[in-house]
Order: sequence, then C-alpha cells, then structure tokens
Amino acid sequence: MFGYEFMQQAFIASTFIAITAGLVGVFVVSRNMSFLSHTLSEIGFAGASFGILIGISPLAGMIIFTLVSSIAVGSLSGEASRREASISAISSLFIGLGILFLSLSAQSSSYATNILFGSIVGISGHEVKQLMILALFVILIFLVFYKPLAFDSFDHLGAQAAGLKTRLLSITFLVTLALSVSIGAQIVGSLLVFVLLTLPAATAKYLVHSVPKMILVSVGLSLIGVWLGLYLAFITNWPVTFFISTFEVLAYFCGLSYKNWKLTH
Repeated sequence: MFGYEFMQQAFIASTFIAITAGLVGVFVVSRNMSFLSHTLSEIGFAGASFGILIGISPLAGMIIFTLVSSIAVGSLSGEASRREASISAISSLFIGLGILFLSLSAQSSSYATNILFGSIVGISGHEVKQLMILALFVILIFLVFYKPLAFDSFDHLGAQAAGLKTRLLSITFLVTLALSVSIGAQIVGSLLVFVLLTLPAATAKYLVHSVPKMILVSVGLSLIGVWLGLYLAFITNWPVTFFISTFEVLAYFCGLSYKNWKLTH
C-alpha cells in the first residue's frame, strides 16, 4: 500500500487530520457544540465553492468563511446555545450559496463531490504541507491555552468566577474549530467532517472521565478510524469516508453499550 506515493501522502495527511479532530472534538463535545461543528461544515462548503469560483484554493475559501463565521458567533452575546442557534439559522443559506458558486464556476461536478465527500487519496504534496502547518497551529494553540480552555469547557461558571476571560477563550476555541473543520473536510468532506469532530470524543466520554484520558482515547479512535478507512478503501476501492464513518459509529455504540453495562453492574 505504501509503495504508492498517493497513499503515503494520504496517510500523512489523515494522521494530522485525525490528531487535530480528536483533540478539538473533546472540547466540542464538552461545550455542547456538536451541531455548531456541523453548521460550520456547511459554511465551509460555501467557502470552498467560492474559492473555486474566484480561482483560489478551496481550502483557503473554506478557512476564510469558517473563520469569519466562528469569530462572529464568538462575538455574540448571550448563552452558547443562543449563539449556536443564531448561526445554524442561516446554514441552509450557505448550502444554497455553495451550490450557486459551483454552478457559476467553470469546474466540473467532480469538484462538488470532492468538497462534499472529501478526496484524501488525491491529495498533493503541497496540500499535505498546508494541512500539516494548519494542524500544528491548532495543536500549538491548545498547548498554550490548554488549562484555561479545559476549565472553561468543563466548568464555565467556575471559569467566570475565577476571572478568566471566557469570551476570549470562546473565540479562541471557535477559531480552532473553524480550522479543524477546514482541515477535516479534506478527508471526509464538508458533509461528514462533524463525524471526526464529535463521535470519537463522544465515545471517549463514555469510556474515561479525566480530560487527558479523553483526549488520548479520542485521538486514538480518530487515528484508528482514518488508518483503517484508508486501508479498506485501498483494498476494496470503496470510498474512504464510508469506512471511517462506519468505524466511528460502531465505536460510539460500543462505548454507549459499555457505559450502560457499567451502570447496571
């Protein structure tokens, strides 16, 4: 499998994507922002389509759209659920804009398929470097802000009482979420990027309880999912997204079953 250069590139890219998604996903789940990650993925679809229309990288267009949207959400006052509702209310508009941008561009429908469902096996060396830089940037942000972010994510009222700048932390997190959506969409597409951003972390929450352990389990499940997906896609010629999604869903229900079993024994 690794005798092919495109599989080497896909393996490297998927590894960085999985680590990033697994890390950020723990905070997505703890902040109850799973639906927001889905909404940002739809906004990212419009951004990628706009990038194709004006002749720039789809990844660049996706980053611009998701960053602006996430900063706007973080700047809104009120509860997190209200901020989430305010941006999800226009998610359908962004889907429509994405379709409009693609129809106005001269590119074929294969571009739409790549944006919606990912194209990890067709990723270039230059794109791999871009993803690595973005992933390392997200990881660096979490290393710098880990303690206050974890405090705010798992005890928001306590963080406010302790004098932490929770609004700034929220915006910081949303920026990392926007970048993670843009990165993750390269492997599973904008429609299913929330799978990597939510299911491994949700599964980890059923299995362990401390934040460091949740991060380790979440990242581990993400890595297993993308690696297994790449291998099975290579030997079957089926879409890698199918295998990744199937594994993460099965892992989630196994985790849920384990939690229920622990409660009854």
